[in-house]
Amino acid sequence: MVKLSKKYGKQPFCIALLHGGPGASGEMQPVAEELANGFGVLELLQTEKSITGQIEELCRQLTESADLPVILVGHSWGAWLGFLFASQYPEFVSKLILIGAGAFENQCNQDFMNIRLNRLSSDNRKEAERLISEIGSGSCDNEVLKAFGYLMTKADSYDYDENVQDTVVLDMEVYQSVWAEASRLRDTNELVRCADGIGCPVVAIHGEYDSHPVDGVEKPLSEGLSDFKMIRLEKCGHVPWKERQARNEFFQILKEEIEQVQ
Repeated sequence: MVKLSKKYGKQPFCIALLHGGPGASGEMQPVAEELANGFGVLELLQTEKSITGQIEELCRQLTESADLPVILVGHSWGAWLGFLFASQYPEFVSKLILIGAGAFENQCNQDFMNIRLNRLSSDNRKEAERLISEIGSGSCDNEVLKAFGYLMTKADSYDYDENVQDTVVLDMEVYQSVWAEASRLRDTNELVRCADGIGCPVVAIHGEYDSHPVDGVEKPLSEGLSDFKMIRLEKCGHVPWKERQARNEFFQILKEEIEQVQ
């Protein structure tokens, strides 16, 4: 049986990492390994096929393994999941750090996929469009999601470091079911309204080159949260720890934000 809570470093385990995808388990392993030198870290793997299921799964993981409250660090979809969780379980979260979050409002996201596709070569764009069609048809093939994810990572990166170990295990069923639900939450503004339930400090770290629009994070959250800070990284895309030119600055900032709570 796969362990859904992996521990790095030593107690107290008060930093919890949430991967993106949905369904991209293991994505945060390089971050956990870097932080483990100075902190106790939990890398949490989500397996449930609904948002409610993932929130309750996260609650169980933290109850069983964490020294509460935690600094919750989420990447991409994990940023949204952390946001939703902190709204429902504010007593569990001392600080929320969002890395490369998707836009919280649909009107800020209209050109998102075109930006990605236009950054690809002609051949890669055709392949990406084929994969999008296959995913849209309801394909449950994990290899399709892996191929699409690789192309999107290239498109989303400023200076992609191919040498960073690929630690991701993809699950298309989780992706298909959770992402459909997450999109509806954004479309109906239910996602951004969850800001009303969040009382802890929230920090967003976002690459300037990220295809996910930074204004779609900064504007709604600065308006909806009482304690919000946006940090923009130059020469950085969607996955900061895979960026040659931004990786060191990213980890320095992340550690500083964590230490402010320790």
